[in-house]
Amino acid sequence: MEIGSGTGQHAVWFANELPHLIWQTSDLIENHPGILQWVSDYPSTNLRAPISLNVAAGDWPDTEFDAIYTANTAHIMAWHEVQAMFQRAASSLQANGLFCLYGPMKYAGEFTSESNRLFDQRLREQVAHRGIREFDAINKLAMDADLILLDDHDMPANNRLLIFEKIG
Repeated sequence: MEIGSGTGQHAVWFANELPHLIWQTSDLIENHPGILQWVSDYPSTNLRAPISLNVAAGDWPDTEFDAIYTANTAHIMAWHEVQAMFQRAASSLQANGLFCLYGPMKYAGEFTSESNRLFDQRLREQVAHRGIREFDAINKLAMDADLILLDDHDMPANNRLLIFEKIG
């Protein structure tokens, strides 16, 4: 399952590149038309239409997933939404399932680049609760949800891919 599929563009790419996976899109209902347009324009047998998902609300699917992926969401969500996302994602994963979080991070209070510092400033000017998250705080949320960090990958454009595994 992908949390926060946005336009659907990433889902189409992943479904095409990973044909052995079923890619379940999800997002707030107001984003479904864009996702559905991408799904319609680039149909794939392993790509699913979006389900309604608000990470802080109680509308999580009653399904266990092998893996959950989210990109560029943690820095635009309020902190309580990030906390809820970790708790609910962990409870939706099968034992040894993976939670993959893509986006910019800070480490020990430091940005990984000047462009990320400027991006964080723009985010906070738009909406006060937005901003690049601290790796240690994210990792603590994961540990509190029985998720253990497997890997922290450096990605293009000063982003990271954090891969967590559900314990048990």
